[in-house]
Amino acid sequence: MSLIPVFLKEVNEEAITTRKMLERVPDDKFDWKPHPKSMSMKQLATHIAELPSWIAMALTTDELDFAKSGYQPAEVKNNSELINLLNQSLEMAQSHLIPGNEAKLNEMWTLRTGDHIHSKTTKAEVIRMSMNQIVHHRAQLGVYLRLLDIPIPGSYGPSADENNF
Repeated sequence: MSLIPVFLKEVNEEAITTRKMLERVPDDKFDWKPHPKSMSMKQLATHIAELPSWIAMALTTDELDFAKSGYQPAEVKNNSELINLLNQSLEMAQSHLIPGNEAKLNEMWTLRTGDHIHSKTTKAEVIRMSMNQIVHHRAQLGVYLRLLDIPIPGSYGPSADENNF
């Protein structure tokens, strides 16, 4: 069984819910956080919007070394830029989820900080982890929105806000 079509279907389906959630993030709450140890709304939403690009990264590189990458989160100033970032990340993922990359899925990929290896998994597992991270952080964002009395869209069915449960 080919995994690329399965991953592409999942990316496309999850994008619908992710977009609905990110569209609810108000510009005036970008700095809000529910706890001092929490990410701000902007940090969390930006991370969610960037995560699909990890699929392309997994298929085009063999590792990410936080000590060398110089990674900086994308800078967004408003919700419109946040949605544009999500769209760009999704396009990157979709453009690499092509049949020609099926053979790469069993290649190893390493996540590290210098000599400290966080994980060494197949590229297919990195794609799954990226999708899981999107769902995980999207759920966190749902809590943020709920705490601010912002209606939450349904994910895998209707939400209490959509059906007045």
